[in-house]
Formats: sequence, structure tokens, C-alpha cells
Amino acid sequence: MVLSIAPDIKKRIDFLAQELALLHINYKNIFCFRSTGSTGRAYARIWSLPRIWQMGLNIEAHYCIEVIAEKFDKQSPDEQEKILIHELMHIPKNFSGALVPHRNHKNRTFRHYHDHVDELYKMLKRKSYADHPR
Repeated sequence: MVLSIAPDIKKRIDFLAQELALLHINYKNIFCFRSTGSTGRAYARIWSLPRIWQMGLNIEAHYCIEVIAEKFDKQSPDEQEKILIHELMHIPKNFSGALVPHRNHKNRTFRHYHDHVDELYKMLKRKSYADHPR
């Protein structure tokens, strides 16, 4: 697997977090990558920095969002938008370095985010992939 920094994805993530008023997200502590050569099923994934590493390194929480080029790049811009929103939903409200899981362990159900992702997507007045003057 080959990783490279993805400034285009970073720009889109920052835009989406701001546009969707995800105020808990600390933009400067999110890094974005594009990978090639992955054999997994995912289109993208999010990586966290667990509390023990934060303490050991004496740094704040950080997250890395990785898009899998072979799958993510083939999607339409709208589907890419939904994938990125989905990854942002894994960041907890306290931006602690933990991840919000898909599975709700209290009632043992698999909670799909699709409905919530679609709701957030529909809330967007502008899209991260469109050219917007800033």
C-alpha cells in the first residue's frame, strides 16, 4: 500500500465540517491521505490517535482520513461527498481521539449511518467539490 498526502481531500473535509456546522472538529488536527494498493472493501477510513498515545507524546487528539484511490476516486462527486461525511461522523463530539463505532453495543444492533449521512448531505447548500470563491 502506498500513502500520499491528499490536500484536495483535506480541503473538502474542512469545507464539509464548516458547512455542516460540525463545531467540535478541530480542523488543524485532521490530516488526509490517499492510498493505493489496498485490497480491503472500504472506500475510505478514519484513523484515530488513542489517548495513551496522546499522553505519551504529549499532544492533542488527531485524526487521519484515508481515501482508497481505487474505490473512492471512481465514485461520483456526490457519492464522494457522502463518504467523507460518513468518515466525519466517526469523530466524537468531544474530539477525544476516540472513534464513534458503527455498532451500538447497548442493544447489539448494527447502526447504519446511511440515513443520517443522507440528511446531512441534503443540508448542504454548497458542495465541497465545486469551485467556491472564499
